[in-house]
Amino acid sequence: MKNILSMSQLSNQEVQDFITSALEFKKGRKSTIGKDKFAVNMFFENSTRTKSSFQVAEMKLGMQQIVFDAAKSSTTKGESLYDTARTLESVGANLAVIRHSEDEYYNQLLNRNLGIPIINAGDGAGQHPSQSLLDLMTIYEHYGRLDGLKVAIIGDLSHSRVAHSDAEILTQLGSSVYFGGLNSWYTSEFQAMGPHKAVDDLCREMDVVMLLRVQHERLSTEENQNFSKEDYFEKYGLDMRRVNLMKKDAMIMHPAPVNRGVEIADEIVECDKSYIFKQMINGTFIRMAMIESVLKENN
Repeated sequence: MKNILSMSQLSNQEVQDFITSALEFKKGRKSTIGKDKFAVNMFFENSTRTKSSFQVAEMKLGMQQIVFDAAKSSTTKGESLYDTARTLESVGANLAVIRHSEDEYYNQLLNRNLGIPIINAGDGAGQHPSQSLLDLMTIYEHYGRLDGLKVAIIGDLSHSRVAHSDAEILTQLGSSVYFGGLNSWYTSEFQAMGPHKAVDDLCREMDVVMLLRVQHERLSTEENQNFSKEDYFEKYGLDMRRVNLMKKDAMIMHPAPVNRGVEIADEIVECDKSYIFKQMINGTFIRMAMIESVLKENN
């Protein structure tokens, strides 16, 4: 495919192909498909894991990088995202990885004269395909399948692009998805995909418990003023008591950044059931698979 923008564009077979390719990279497969090509990582929101793992993935595939700093770019002078991307293509970029605060920002780039592929590294509260694919890879690596599993997504659902991406694709792949957290975050979109349950019940029943941070930067001033991390942790946070309710082979996941003591206790982040840092390891390999795919398509 020319661009990777949303999980909704992927078939079940395409998801499996990405996972298979990423697992091959993890086992040592090499590729120099990026040799003599340039990538630009256009991040208009802060990022540690996604940006750095895309950078490593690009280097492992032989690509060089055009340094881009959104705060020092001409977008601060009013230049459009399209003109910025078109400029970077003109100076030699062969791939643009973009994270932007606007939902579906990529619509302003499609069907125009931009001649390089786009990988969406996160759009507003919309989609996060590379995070979703690395989550799927991590679950598949553990269970050997994705269909028939019970997956709980607990936390700030309505503001999370991970929640939207994962819930949608897991349902498509045959998993049963459940939700937890504040009722006000359990919108009609999620109601259509699975029930909302108490966190204790989810911990007892689920194969995967996926936690999300509270996205304070997207909450209103009033919501932030009324938020108590102590109350939230007591009602919805994962502590050792709740971990002990979980199945023996159950997985704890989190897209990070982690807010220790809010949605998850400090001692749980690296406990035996936690796959949080394994997700980060897999992130590089799934992003290699994504980059390889679009470069092949655009050769």
